[in-house]
Amino acid sequence: MQINFTKMSGAGNDFIVIDNRLGQTPLSCDQIRRMCTRRTGIGADGLILLEASETGDFRMNYHNADGLPGSMCGNGGRCTVYFAWSIGIRPAGERYVFEAGPGRYEAEVTDRESVRLHMLPPEDFRDGLQVGAWDCHYVNTGSPHAIVFTEDVDRVDVFGEGRTIRHRQDFFPEGTNVNFLEVTSDDSISVRTFERGVEDETLACGTGAVASALMSYRLGKVSESPVRVKVRSGDILEVGFGEEMRDIYLEGPARIVYLGTVSV
Repeated sequence: MQINFTKMSGAGNDFIVIDNRLGQTPLSCDQIRRMCTRRTGIGADGLILLEASETGDFRMNYHNADGLPGSMCGNGGRCTVYFAWSIGIRPAGERYVFEAGPGRYEAEVTDRESVRLHMLPPEDFRDGLQVGAWDCHYVNTGSPHAIVFTEDVDRVDVFGEGRTIRHRQDFFPEGTNVNFLEVTSDDSISVRTFERGVEDETLACGTGAVASALMSYRLGKVSESPVRVKVRSGDILEVGFGEEMRDIYLEGPARIVYLGTVSV
């Protein structure tokens, strides 16, 4: 079977995006994993099927690089919106409305190759989790995130330490993404992420950027909104929110890298 795909990057998070509105692209977990594997496949942090929706403009069906269905992916959502715009799907209202997992999200293309995604309210804030040598915090922003503050994020062994925290089932029974971050000013932070499902450091993580910005604000480490979040790729994501940490948005670049066809 030949499948047309679009390779996309959301601030360094890269995705294989497929138009599956007709429902004619059945993919197994193993096929998705092989397509996402770097060097021997297309290579990506995840695979997204854009599907038809009866209640929104479309549905985002997201799979992690390991082939398993994933929770909400912020940068994946932004890329899906830009992909929808690029193939001529226009929102029924002022904003795109789309389904992702059990949630409904709104978004708009704000500029060429830039998308603002409106996030759902965060859940399950937890502070002061002593996980090994690390003082961790936790919040779910559509995906689960452990947050670790550090004085020098560039010196952290994100793969080794992140993998250890990610698998601490006594704290995180279903696993977690792990964000290491450094506060760089009253309205800016630098973040590196070990991503669950990819099982490695990624160049960016949208829900992780949101989690890191909200936790920094909640703990008084930043004092202004929006928060500028520098990710590993060098791109900047903007996270805006109100005083009660509602009306949250994630904005940043979403780019088409190339178009291709793959045999599966």
